[in-house]
Order: sequence, then structure tokens, then C-alpha cells
Amino acid sequence: MATIAKSLALIVLFSLTSKGFCDKCVLGNIEIGTSRSGAVVAGKPEWNVVVKNNCQCTQSLITVSCQGFQSSSPVDPKKLTKHGDKCIINMGKPLPGFASVSFSYAWDPPFNLVPVSSVVIPC
Repeated sequence: MATIAKSLALIVLFSLTSKGFCDKCVLGNIEIGTSRSGAVVAGKPEWNVVVKNNCQCTQSLITVSCQGFQSSSPVDPKKLTKHGDKCIINMGKPLPGFASVSFSYAWDPPFNLVPVSSVVIPC
């Protein structure tokens, strides 16, 4: 009986601890990496962008600043949608912990995409 009680106590403690990690998720956990693909599209260099959620909790409605963003090649609207000077990543759908979404665009110079908002979904 004592073994069962200890096991239950450990499960409860682990649940509380893992939820505590989730509470620490912030916008800063969204990392955006941009690298040149090596390709040239319509005379502009192509850039590969990876948006990663570096937290165990899911984040949704990820919005980045993208003032003046344009591309000489189409960008998948399921991955990046422009709304004025802000862009929505992944159609606002949840991005699970440690997952990423990628897209490419062609322009020179590259754009500085910076996270401006997200909603953390508790674990």
C-alpha cells in the first residue's frame, strides 16, 4: 500500500513540475532562423526561414513583424500570411512544443522577421 501511495505522490509531483515548466513559456521561446538557400528566383536570392517553438508548451497565433515584406516567388499562405506590417505564422494554428514551420521567399535584402505576439497554451 505504501508503494502505491509513493507512486501516486511521484505522479502528482511530476505533473506539477512539468506544468511549472510550461508556465515559463514566453514569446522569446519563438526562434526565427533565416538562411540563404543558394537558389536565385527572378533575380533575387532565395531565403529559407524556420520558425521554431523552443518550449515544451504549444504556442498559437504566432505573429511576426514583417514591415515591407515581399517576395518574387509565392510564399505558402498556410505558413505565412501578411496582414499589413504583421504576418501570421502557420495560419495561427498551434505550433506544438519544439516543433517548427518552414517557408521560403526570394528578395534582396532578407527581411528581419521578429516575433511580436503569441498565445501560450498550457500543457
